[in-house]
Amino acid sequence: MIRLTRQVRFAINATADAQSSHKATNGHGGYPSLTGLGYFFTLDVTLTGELHPKSQYLRNIKEIDEVVRDRGIPVVGASVRDGAFGGGGHVLAQLYETLATAWPGSVLQSLRLGLSPFLSLSVERSELPMIRLSQKFEFSATHRLHNPALSDVDNRSTFGKCNNPLGHGHNYEVQVTVAAEPDAAGKVVDVVGLERLVGQQVIEKLDHKNLNAEVPEFRETIPSVENIARVIFNMLKSCTSAKLVSVTVWETPKTWCEYTE
Repeated sequence: MIRLTRQVRFAINATADAQSSHKATNGHGGYPSLTGLGYFFTLDVTLTGELHPKSQYLRNIKEIDEVVRDRGIPVVGASVRDGAFGGGGHVLAQLYETLATAWPGSVLQSLRLGLSPFLSLSVERSELPMIRLSQKFEFSATHRLHNPALSDVDNRSTFGKCNNPLGHGHNYEVQVTVAAEPDAAGKVVDVVGLERLVGQQVIEKLDHKNLNAEVPEFRETIPSVENIARVIFNMLKSCTSAKLVSVTVWETPKTWCEYTE
């Protein structure tokens, strides 16, 4: 299966303007442009299907942009200006319904609406009417990758510099994704409540800690990024009323791991 994702960036300004009647620019900040106080969104559109025999495209990305701007952005704009955006869950479901058949021959697999660089809503074709909410967090910690069942030579061979007896540190990013049917106001989950929950159950236990020495879950478990994601998932899975979908941990901007059950 081929999955093509295109991100469309756009703003909903406090007052409607004539930008949409003009040819779109392709600036980094998206189009329509944010002209002052307003709302800035990203929309990730994921399509699946077969490649066109002539172009070898699954879809021309310009066509994706045009459809989103013509049909999708007005849905978001109307909800914002009418004060009906709420938690955004119903708006995203309406967006999916509006765009579901917009690209004949391709299947709209998912949509992700970015509300900030750290908070997003997403919908998967197979999960409707469930909506996902993803929120990012961060903590700093030190760890040592060391397997006591191995010799010192084997540990150094396996883990290299990460086996330094004094350890080393990372500024970790953690994304927690939950799913639920939106309530009457379109809210998937209480974001503030989720932040407090993650803060109490995860961040307070891991932040500025030596994971090997100070966190019981890693006394007998190597604190690799894979195991950190799994441990955080287990810390949260019985604590949230919404379905816990996944936990993703970034050890560096180039290395991350997602854990789900």
